[in-house]
Amino acid sequence: MDCIFCKIVSGEIDSAKVFEDEHVLAFLDVNPNTRGHCLVIPKIHVEDIFDISEDVLQKVIVVGRALAIKMKDALNADGVHLSNNNGIHAGQIVHHFHLHVIPRYKDDALVMYGPRPDNSADMEELKKLAKEISG
Repeated sequence: MDCIFCKIVSGEIDSAKVFEDEHVLAFLDVNPNTRGHCLVIPKIHVEDIFDISEDVLQKVIVVGRALAIKMKDALNADGVHLSNNNGIHAGQIVHHFHLHVIPRYKDDALVMYGPRPDNSADMEELKKLAKEISG
């Protein structure tokens, strides 16, 4: 398999580990958005949110939360951004499920979301859309 994250899990590629157990590995991103930016991954290869079991997803998010708490204290982060991209059109570059845990600092200048036009939605349209999604 030519998955960079699987190679990190196997030790074929070095990483700066911040957490590891039998199911999950967390390491510092080599192209960080801010100081302390981590990636939390399952040790088994799963491509994205559509491929991951609830059990494994739960293990990843629990580690992500624990790291967020540690970052707030150890790095004096003013906040923490958790994110996950699924599919090329959503910005996923490495096709191995991963959760970004990005410490945020008051003056970090990182722009996660650009300015948005006023897209205020009609409540009736929102309710129709909610029915479509919920089935």
